[in-house]
Amino acid sequence: MTKHQEESVLSVFFTEIAIISQLSFKAFEQVLPRGLTVSQFSVLNNLSRLGDGKSPSVLANAFQVTKGAMTNTLTKLESSGLVEVRADETDRRGKQVFLTPAGIKARTLALKSQAHLLEELMGPFKSTDFAKATPFLAKLRAHLDAARD
Repeated sequence: MTKHQEESVLSVFFTEIAIISQLSFKAFEQVLPRGLTVSQFSVLNNLSRLGDGKSPSVLANAFQVTKGAMTNTLTKLESSGLVEVRADETDRRGKQVFLTPAGIKARTLALKSQAHLLEELMGPFKSTDFAKATPFLAKLRAHLDAARD
């Protein structure tokens, strides 16, 4: 394969990923509980899966957004009672983000709301199709994640 062909393959590949991302985010947002955005759900999901008590800066870095964008998301989540932002007990200048019981419930409802969507997305595919693609995608994600630091 020539260098030009390799570049073309990569371009088509990443274009497909970008389109899939846009379409899946839009579909997911349509089934989320009223008032919850994909960005807000993602923060709740991260805190639930990986543990809360993270700083807004750590969350911003994890999601590849500015600290201001993360502060905006956290402010909306806090005003909805889904997270609590507290002063860091070891460094009073810093802040930490914690899930509230309402935040845990909102995440659970969001996960349940996507179950039907996931069934629809399966469409003509088999779970083995996704299982075969996942290791390569995980390896690509790890490579891209390592390259950003």
